[in-house]
Amino acid sequence: MNFKLKHRLWLLLGLLAYSCTSSKTTPPPPLPAPTAAQSAPLPLVDTSLRGEPFQNITLETSLKPFKQNDEAYIRRVAAEMFTQWSSLLRHADTISVMLWTSDGSEILDYNGSLEQPLEWAKYIGNPNTEHEVGVGPKELSLHERAYLYMENPPNFTYQDLKFIVRTLKETGEALTGKPIRIGATFDPGPEFAKSDFKYEKHPEILEGSAMGHKSFVFSYATLKADQDSYAGFPNGIPDNTPFGTFFGRQSQHFLKDLDFDYIWFSNGFGFGMEPWASTGTIFTGEGFNEENLTDTKDKIINFWTLFREECPDFRIETRGTNLATGIDLAKDGVDLKAIYEGGYNILPPPNSPWAALDGDFGLEMVGYMSRIAQLPDNRYIFRYYTHDPWWLNSPWLDRYGREPHDIYLPMSVAMINQQGEIKLPTHLNFLTIDDSFGNMPTQVPNEVTPHILKARYDSPTAPGPLVWVYPFEEYHSWAYNEQDRLAEIYYGDWFIRQAINNGFPLNTIISTKYFGSALQHKPDMFDASVLVTIVPEAGSDFEKSLIDYVKNGGKVMVYGPADHASPAFAALMNLQNTSALEGEFTLADSYSKDRLTKAAPAVIQHAALFSGGGLKTQIRELKDPNTKVKVKMTQGKNTRDVLWVRAQPDWKGGKIVYVRGTNSSHYEGGRLLKPNDPEKYAVGPAYLRHALQEFGLEYIVDKYDPAVKSPVLSISRSNNGYFLSGYVPNTSVKHRFKFPQGAPVLNGYDTELQNGYATYFFPTAWNREARVFVEQNEGIVSCKEMHSGELGISRRLQISGLQNATVRVYPDEQITDDGIHFYVNATYPWKKGKIPAQKGEKEFGKSYVVKNVTGNLVVSW
Repeated sequence: MNFKLKHRLWLLLGLLAYSCTSSKTTPPPPLPAPTAAQSAPLPLVDTSLRGEPFQNITLETSLKPFKQNDEAYIRRVAAEMFTQWSSLLRHADTISVMLWTSDGSEILDYNGSLEQPLEWAKYIGNPNTEHEVGVGPKELSLHERAYLYMENPPNFTYQDLKFIVRTLKETGEALTGKPIRIGATFDPGPEFAKSDFKYEKHPEILEGSAMGHKSFVFSYATLKADQDSYAGFPNGIPDNTPFGTFFGRQSQHFLKDLDFDYIWFSNGFGFGMEPWASTGTIFTGEGFNEENLTDTKDKIINFWTLFREECPDFRIETRGTNLATGIDLAKDGVDLKAIYEGGYNILPPPNSPWAALDGDFGLEMVGYMSRIAQLPDNRYIFRYYTHDPWWLNSPWLDRYGREPHDIYLPMSVAMINQQGEIKLPTHLNFLTIDDSFGNMPTQVPNEVTPHILKARYDSPTAPGPLVWVYPFEEYHSWAYNEQDRLAEIYYGDWFIRQAINNGFPLNTIISTKYFGSALQHKPDMFDASVLVTIVPEAGSDFEKSLIDYVKNGGKVMVYGPADHASPAFAALMNLQNTSALEGEFTLADSYSKDRLTKAAPAVIQHAALFSGGGLKTQIRELKDPNTKVKVKMTQGKNTRDVLWVRAQPDWKGGKIVYVRGTNSSHYEGGRLLKPNDPEKYAVGPAYLRHALQEFGLEYIVDKYDPAVKSPVLSISRSNNGYFLSGYVPNTSVKHRFKFPQGAPVLNGYDTELQNGYATYFFPTAWNREARVFVEQNEGIVSCKEMHSGELGISRRLQISGLQNATVRVYPDEQITDDGIHFYVNATYPWKKGKIPAQKGEKEFGKSYVVKNVTGNLVVSW
């Protein structure tokens, strides 16, 4: 038997022996290390995913599963953790376990002795309130009082925690054969565990109101003097010690002494004062305190610098806020660019888990994409919310209802780097693998893993139909050099958030900085895409690239104010600015093709504060035959043009659509901007989806009334196919699709074609492949998978219900012209009915077309 396999089996037998013996059992002696020859790779089945395996998969857990503090029990629990997720962990280069030991106060309190008692997260609810744990009126919520998660939970010391860390490493390596990292966590808030340090000894470090008045530690706080002994400050804390210095030094001692490998900053720590709110140190809800911006930025960057001076080498992974890059910058002075470029050895924040709580998938997607538009390197995280070990919910089982929309939507996201390469998340995290009672139900990994793998198999390999060219550089420059544009910065991400929440299928991103370089490396990479971006910075390289791109056949949708448009770009759009207007306007258009039983309002509210300023835009040359105004907004005798399309004959098919954009949101306290009442006001951001008809890409929803929530949609491209995913908060909604190449016939679905549109009703979460597009006015058309039954054939699809139809098919990327076959009204063994196919038009990518087909069409490759 291969020595390496024998070595692992021996270790596994040792683990099984541990599980059957007491904690006093002496462990078996280690085997000698295998030689290089003995360590040759084992012949294993192919475990590769499309592209690359994950560089790292992280299992996040509290200490609650360790319900007994004895070595044998701890080993059994550790073995179960890795076993449950084994079919997924095989697809990782490295495996991490991130321990939610406490709330981070175990780091702040650490005095250097491993015999020190450990305050740990043994609670359900908030233990840092005026009510003692487990007592008080029954009607108190979990946010007002905590309970112990079990009777007589075990006590731990720091030495016990070190044993758990070592056991996880040894057990994980034995079971998986992969390197194991263990991460510590720090949370700035009152959740998870009791914290005398935060709420009794040093309340001066508290600001923010995420969970009550002055409830969160802010990173740039200053500590008052403290005479107690700490690992990094054995003689006490001197007065006016920066929190970054104290926390960094304590982290260095804690991580090193207990054998941790990295640290996680939770809930926006290091990224501003109000990680969950739409207001902060800069934006008040009524205006912007521009004078605070530079000082706040300096304080945030100073924290990172001070922390790294004391804790220089341990990697930092981050949660970030619930918001997005532009919002955080404009409302709380968070300079993400400076943090990324500061050499702090961090991973960028992943997608927020809050969509599980509030259904705001637009904000999740905008936050995720805006943070990865321009990375320190090509690494970033996708994080999925399986359980919550503190607040008595398990999102996969309850909040999601076992529906995988929060897997397929964010996993359809891809970023494009400066070389024009599609980059996928390199890291995958699960928050968490244990529930609030410390249980680890196998149902969850068994049900979640197939969806994660399917989403990864179908990950994007090319830009989607829409590509967000994000102004990462511009936003950071404007914030400090053109502070009159803070409202514009604040508006942009909120506008796209609401557009996505109203069905705008945006899931590919590139920064304006990378756009020109990507085009140079791959001149045709955006040929099948529509670029979505703001009015470019006057005189910038991006502006020059964008103008050239449109004039040479490119398709672009521009949104937002044009107050600072250069003369060249204003001429391209045939635009002029006049006096600013805000308030209520009348819409005189039927531009939306959505069908509502109850009519949508014809009035729209444009608030300048939340929409990047007042409405100024108008067509400059009214007689230009190449400019078509689609939507106007009227207030009394004044009219503003807010959506138009322009395409010059000499642009080689290029086209630009301008959507001025009304945010249709307001602030009335609470955490997020609240969308305007859709039964009273039209939804401005929905016009981005409506405007896609100008490019032949139509997604239309039919619903009862405007208050029925619209679906969220993503469309990605993988291995030359189209993959559509969605979240449908109201399953009574009817969906209609038409692409430039025809109606998409989803694999495994039947569709009733109505006036050339494919129509569907979908469940709450759905994810389907589309490789077949049909041009046919009416009828019921189906696409079903068939078996191969023929050597040399890997895929066979049957399209039925065709009536004089034109059918376009997208085979796998590597298929050559002689490798695809079409049969009309034929069956096995496919000796009759074969027909020739034409190569599809270049503008539609790699496809094959057959025309005038009636009956059943089978395509194989």
